Amino acid sequence: MQIHIPTPLRAYTDKQETVTVEGATVEAALQALVTKYPAMKANLYTPEGKLRSFVNVYLNDEDVRYLPEKEATAVQSGDELTIIPSIAGGLSAEQPDSTYGRK
Repeated sequence: MQIHIPTPLRAYTDKQETVTVEGATVEAALQALVTKYPAMKANLYTPEGKLRSFVNVYLNDEDVRYLPEKEATAVQSGDELTIIPSIAGGLSAEQPDSTYGRK
């Protein structure tokens, strides 16, 4: 199975955009990824072993969080996982920004 790695995490996969791993479930594929590239573990998992809340994983365009089996969802060799870290920040229209003088 192919796992697509976002640009900020490619430093941990020898700059590879896509990594090939084996696994019967989403979780097994992610574990194979961190076994192959141990530095990825701290970026994907909490110290308790849970997938970090800001890490979004998609199985063939489906958000794993909304699949009935979540990370236990079975995968096929031709499936693709995509890791997308959440991005936060920016300003709301109501929030003043003293740096730019906007309101």
